[in-house]
Amino acid sequence: MTGRARLLFVVTILTGSFLLFLVQPLVARMALPLLGGAPAVWNSAMLVYQALLLGGYAYAHALSRLALRKQAMVHVALLGLAALTLPIALADLPPPAPGWEPVWVPGLFLATIGPLFFVVSAQAPLMQRWYAADAEAGDPYWLYAASNIGSFTGLLAYPILLEPWFPIAQHSMLWAAGYGLLAVLVVLVARSRWNAAPATGQGAVAPEEGAGEAPGAKTILLWLALAAVPSGLMLSTTTHLTTDIVAMPLSWVLPLGLYLLSFTFAFAERSSLANTCVRIAPLTLLLAGSLAMVSNGHGTLSVAIATLLLMFILAIALHRRLYWLRPAPERLTLFYLVMSAGGALGGLFTALIAPVAFDWVWEHPILLLAAAALLPIVPFFDWMGRLGIAKDRRRTAILAVILVAAIIGVCMILALQRGHDNLVLLGTVGMALCGILVMERRWALLLVFAALMIARGGFETIETSVAGLRERSYFGIYTLKDNPAERTRSLLHGTTIHGLQYTDPQRRNKPTSYYGPSSGVGLVLSAAPQIVGGDAAVGVVGLGTGTLACYARPGQDWTFFEIDPVVAEYSRDGTFTFLHDCTPDASIHIGDARLVLEDLPPASFDVLVIDAFSSDAIPLHLLTTEALEIYERALKPGGIVLFHISNRYIDLQPVFAAHAGEQGWGALLRDGRGSGSDATTSSFWIAAARTPEPLARMLQAHPQEQWVSLPEPASRPWTDDHASILPFIMWRNVLGR
Repeated sequence: MTGRARLLFVVTILTGSFLLFLVQPLVARMALPLLGGAPAVWNSAMLVYQALLLGGYAYAHALSRLALRKQAMVHVALLGLAALTLPIALADLPPPAPGWEPVWVPGLFLATIGPLFFVVSAQAPLMQRWYAADAEAGDPYWLYAASNIGSFTGLLAYPILLEPWFPIAQHSMLWAAGYGLLAVLVVLVARSRWNAAPATGQGAVAPEEGAGEAPGAKTILLWLALAAVPSGLMLSTTTHLTTDIVAMPLSWVLPLGLYLLSFTFAFAERSSLANTCVRIAPLTLLLAGSLAMVSNGHGTLSVAIATLLLMFILAIALHRRLYWLRPAPERLTLFYLVMSAGGALGGLFTALIAPVAFDWVWEHPILLLAAAALLPIVPFFDWMGRLGIAKDRRRTAILAVILVAAIIGVCMILALQRGHDNLVLLGTVGMALCGILVMERRWALLLVFAALMIARGGFETIETSVAGLRERSYFGIYTLKDNPAERTRSLLHGTTIHGLQYTDPQRRNKPTSYYGPSSGVGLVLSAAPQIVGGDAAVGVVGLGTGTLACYARPGQDWTFFEIDPVVAEYSRDGTFTFLHDCTPDASIHIGDARLVLEDLPPASFDVLVIDAFSSDAIPLHLLTTEALEIYERALKPGGIVLFHISNRYIDLQPVFAAHAGEQGWGALLRDGRGSGSDATTSSFWIAAARTPEPLARMLQAHPQEQWVSLPEPASRPWTDDHASILPFIMWRNVLGR
């Protein structure tokens, strides 16, 4: 095979993989106005993509049974048919009924991108099969490593290049142009193979016994497991990061990017990095994986990096073993079909089964245990041999090490309860050493690793689940925490307090957390009679624990909007009593507030509060020009709208300044830093109005409280068609400086 022909194959595979993973964030971004920003949305999207990838690989496997000319004709024809669905446009489906999001979201993605994703996903295995049709081509598996470079590049190109610079309509057109280029490249590849004679006998080097023979059921099941665990880990790492560590920008893209990159190293014939990862994977699993059951919501960037590094090393090690088990090129498409099926199974478990079966991200430690059971194990040294321990006594020695690990684990639990962090760290190292000593027996490694996760923080996580203080829905994981000493009950959503209430009767209706009397929203709602009149209609987007209800005054009409029925149930069942005590007649609308508000009559509210952020994730669809037009329509003349913009990682002030300028609104900022006291939290609120009178009355009502002007506006406001958080990321906070 000539160098030019090899280059043509590489370019074709890179182009297909680039387009395949560029379209994932593209369609997710198009769907944002309907779906919001919950991590489960991304997991649902990934599940659909994995299912379509499985379909594409099955198609490639079936097509490979035909003569090469027929393969080319069928594939080019399907590329042409799929092109009829271009440019990409979101499928017009009715909004989901509450509780049906896990089914509706995959249906939306399937209807939007199904045909195109299906046919493009077949590129990698099909092009490799055509490549192997040349008897002089050699092992084609290196092309799979190249294809994942294209996938990784496509995934990162969207948030870095497309989203900040081009509107969504142009994203779709650019992708369509890339699809046209891909079709041309496929035709050129087909032409180069039109008269190729079938290749026979060339095989891949098979380090593990039987890799060149017809695979048996045991081998296929091993392929399946080795593909399923990294796929599931990629998604569980995403959920674990955004739930219990840090919901920082791009935290949903990074696990997928590293997952794709792992194939590039694992499927390279000579990869010192892959071989190193195989060797250090058990030690990394013990040290970084020890944090997998921590659920205290106090993660740091260093913990996030350790979690990502763990996933990356495990994915390389497991995929490397998969590479060692690869069959001869004649069975290449079967191998990729089973790999794709494993990926889909991992996604199915993480995206659909786990949210229903578990009250927390239990899938993450389960998958780490599965990884420990599948890792290629290379012991660091034969310590028992050096000590002269006979083979018939080695089991006893291993049991003794496990007993030592158990004792250390109990001491770690006690140290954690007493706040002795240095002892916990020392115990982690000690238990990890025990794991290294017993790693030649996989069952012993699993026992030590499970004990280490429990000792490092899992004991508290298990206690919370057993006590029934945690609940999981499609939109998040909620944890109740009572503090008897301070007489408070709080609701945690991921890493963020969703609300807090005093449990003693004298103070239980006192506003707390971000909604204290000196907060922006507290100042406006307490002075609502002076600002908008005594019989104000108040709308609150984002119920939380219902804290704001206790600013209600007689004669006012209150309405709450909440996307998650689980959150609403906390107020309905008396877990939090703000609504029951202060606004018993308030209406609660379940569903995405933007869609619900759009269906309400215009001029419905005098005061509208927008407080729908979940952790530090930004629901872009609630902050676009189109969203603000909906809020403006919902306001009565002389009304006022309040936006909660507290965020650790994204500076939203320039965005709102740009919106205010475009809409012709007046807007002021309440900087609540340093005002947190008596169970209140520092917060940032923006008050905006179409006319200056409401803001003037707001300032008059509390002349001693300071509101400031917004900073310089962003160059352009966010729209449904064009928005990016990258220019507004506070990198100092992200990096923990």
